[in-house]
Amino acid sequence: MLVKACLNGAREPGAHPRLPLTPDQLADDAQACLEFGAEAVHLHPRDPDGRESLAATDVAAAVAAVRAECPGLPIGVTTGAWIVPDPPVREAVVSSWGDLDDFARPDFASVNLSEDGWERVATTLLDAGIGVEAGIQRPEDPALLATSGLAPRFLRFIVEPAITDPDAAITSADSLLAALEPLAPDVPRMAHGREDAAWPVLEWALLRGLQSRIGLEDTLRLPDGTITPDNPALVAAAYTFLMESPPT
Repeated sequence: MLVKACLNGAREPGAHPRLPLTPDQLADDAQACLEFGAEAVHLHPRDPDGRESLAATDVAAAVAAVRAECPGLPIGVTTGAWIVPDPPVREAVVSSWGDLDDFARPDFASVNLSEDGWERVATTLLDAGIGVEAGIQRPEDPALLATSGLAPRFLRFIVEPAITDPDAAITSADSLLAALEPLAPDVPRMAHGREDAAWPVLEWALLRGLQSRIGLEDTLRLPDGTITPDNPALVAAAYTFLMESPPT
């Protein structure tokens, strides 16, 4: 049952004492999460000033550092439109990743269907041999995915309700998952929540045999509500839940 560690996300420097930002910090965190069971990592590369970056040099530095520390661990990155808002510019930046050598090129990248230009970005990644995770947040996203014709080519579909209320997030996840059912049944489904909904959605996903993820991108707290010491503690808590409540 794949649990992916989402190491940092868009959080600002200082949001948590152990938020990894530099390539070395990301590599150390990835290694520790791997030891606690993580089977993949998702990260947001940063520039030397700690700002999120899609630039090939920053992506390569982060990916290469993690790969050196964790050979064989699948490494994914963001393509968030808030980082490079102009769709053609974002497409061009992502296209430059295809020129990276295998050691520095990400294995996969997330593409949010709620963002302008997502189809071009996804196609650019696929043409470069980089896997694509489809971020599904809105009720209309499954229909967009179906219309695009890209669904069978994706690495996974990620159900990620934008709502942080736990009950509302699970209701949204149920609806989105049902809408995805007719699409590319061989493509794995993942689901995760954010902040107060992070643990309820993770439990909902794992109990249904879905993939999920956890990390400082999604929550700063352990299931009991206390602040987590770091990413590995979040991953360990996810696997503790899985062992105590196996999928049905």
